[in-house]
This record gives sequence, structure tokens and C-alpha cells, in this order.
Amino acid sequence: MKKRIFVTATNTNIGKTYTTLKLLQEYASRGIKVGAIKLIETGVKNGTYPDGDMIFKLLKELNPAFNDLTIHDIVPISYELPAAPYIASNGVSIDFDILNNAIQKIENISDIIIIEGAGGLLVPVDSNFMMVDLISFFNAKALLVTHCSLGCINDTMLSLGLLQNRGIDAMLLFNCRDKDKDFAMLSEPYFINHDINVLKTSDNIDTVCDVLYNL
Repeated sequence: MKKRIFVTATNTNIGKTYTTLKLLQEYASRGIKVGAIKLIETGVKNGTYPDGDMIFKLLKELNPAFNDLTIHDIVPISYELPAAPYIASNGVSIDFDILNNAIQKIENISDIIIIEGAGGLLVPVDSNFMMVDLISFFNAKALLVTHCSLGCINDTMLSLGLLQNRGIDAMLLFNCRDKDKDFAMLSEPYFINHDINVLKTSDNIDTVCDVLYNL
């Protein structure tokens, strides 16, 4: 089994895909054959995959072997309704054979695979599984992407606590945006005072890649 990194987040629209793209670019710059998969994507309409298309486009630039694949290899399960998979599928159970086969196909042409989740950790995949369950199921290391807006302390600590309670190896990454200029004053001091390393997507992706590769 190749190195597997599962990119999850404190909620939807936090920056999972942006982070996935950054990780792929950084690992590829080191001569590593990269791969990625968006296990489940919702909000797919008229053949357009909001996240999957961006990931697939970059993969074809970084790893020529992906030119022989299709978007369905990158996003093996998709739904039209932009909601949690459990809702979007009308409660249909996830076929884990589909996901396992898709991961294996990508690992055959990659040295490292970035697995991107959907939404946050407690997004229901079906009636039996939450997104957090997939991290352990696929034996991956977790990268928790969080935001830098007011409220990030609560959101971050809840998600970190859940990962720790599940015994999942994880590291934390802050995806700060232009609007988050008050982060250093309103939230960052808490993390620093509690010995939580504040690594940011914009400045520390090389460090993040080093730590994840050695987890």
C-alpha cells in the first residue's frame, strides 16, 4: 500500500480542494509520482465536477499516467444534489468495492495518494458511516484543514478532539484567507498558548508535506 493522506476539514467550503492541489504540486516538485481521488462528490451537474475537474486537470499535468484515466476514476461516486452523500443518494449504502478499486487503480500509477473527503468529519456517508470513518477504513493519515475566521477555535478543537478520540493520526493546517486579517489577534494566541503549531496553507505547505510523509 502506498502512502495515503486523507484531507478533511472542519466544515464544507473550508479549503480541502485548494489544499489538495497545493499538496500535489509540492510533492510533485520533489519528484514524487502523485495521485489523488475525491471519493464522493455531490453537486455534480451536466458532467461538471466542481472539485474533481480541478484535481483531474492538475493530475494530468503532474503525472502523465493520468492522461489514460477519466474523471470517473478520480471521482468514483457522485450525486447531483449538493448535500451530504446520505441525503444526495436518498440513503443508498456506499459500495466500498467501488472506492477500494478506484484507490487501487490510482495507487498503481502513484507513489502517494491524496484522498479528499466531502464536507466535515461528521458528514453522513450513508446510514452506517460518517466521513471520519473512511479515514480509518482506508488506513490513511489525516490532514485537518480549518479556517481562520472568528469561531475557528471552537470548530478546530471539536474536530481535533474527535480525531484524537478515534485514535487517528492527524495534523492541523490553517487555510487563512484575505478576509481573516484579525486571526493573529482574535484566535491565534489560543493555539499558540496551547502548544498547537499554527501552520498555514499559504506559507507552510512544504513543512506540512514533510510531516505528513513521515507520519
